[in-house]
Amino acid sequence: MKKVIRVVAAVIERDGRYLITQRRDSAVLPLQWEFPGGKVETEETDETALRRELNERLDATFEIGKKIGEKHHVYDGYEVVLALYAAKLVPGRPIRAKRVRDFRWVASSEFGQYQFPDADQRTMDQLLGIRR
Repeated sequence: MKKVIRVVAAVIERDGRYLITQRRDSAVLPLQWEFPGGKVETEETDETALRRELNERLDATFEIGKKIGEKHHVYDGYEVVLALYAAKLVPGRPIRAKRVRDFRWVASSEFGQYQFPDADQRTMDQLLGIRR
């Protein structure tokens, strides 16, 4: 039986641009870009995990909104369930790359300039209605 990993990510839009983060050099799929988030730990709700991950990675506080969608991806040896949530940055302190290499605010039309993991790319495209 394959291990199932639950992952949450935030779709944070501001002025027509989306917040994306770059994985660190030491991460799985290093230097690729993604919507910020991470793994849901045992006994955590999606919202609690996402709030924790965003704070750990970007040193900021976010309001978690509604679930946008959820996709299931099968890999060799494990499976990932990825849930995307709308989120908003709580004003008060600037975002800081803490457990990510970098972050950027980009328009959806610019996503093609960034390398995303395949599963993330397919999920983003489908859930956000982006056609390539």
